[in-house]
Amino acid sequence: MAHRVFVVDVMARMVKALAWAAAALFVATGAMLSYEVVARYFFAAPTIWAAELSQMALIWGSLIAMPWILAARRHITVTAMTERLGARTRSAADGLALIAVLVFSVIVTIWGWDIFYDSFVRGRTTGSLLNLPVWIVELAVPVGFGILSVQACLEIVGLFRRHAPQRNGPRR
Repeated sequence: MAHRVFVVDVMARMVKALAWAAAALFVATGAMLSYEVVARYFFAAPTIWAAELSQMALIWGSLIAMPWILAARRHITVTAMTERLGARTRSAADGLALIAVLVFSVIVTIWGWDIFYDSFVRGRTTGSLLNLPVWIVELAVPVGFGILSVQACLEIVGLFRRHAPQRNGPRR
């Protein structure tokens, strides 16, 4: 039991740290693009790095933020039907949605890893003036969706624990 609590606690801390890292990447993106606008339009000196690095920051930020969004239940939900359901049926619908997230995340993690690895082995680059390795961005997909898969598992377990029938008396 103690090791389960430890794993959940470590995962919660990691997810929160990733959410803060994503927020920092979004702020950095805003700073880079603002600098690019000022450099381009006021000084006629565009950068070769702002657009590409801001795209990388947005991709990484979006993908590493996904587990926190799931844990905090901040994702977009359509409640027109589910708010009319009873508590047990709503929990079942939540469980099915979490299972769909888990299955999709595992598939994307596997395919994303294959794409990342292929680019890494072949040495693909962006082809821009910076000519950065493409795998830097592609690695965000298996990392983000892999951690989302783990978070989805924790959410599913948590959902079943919250709605498990309570036993009266000692276990037999």
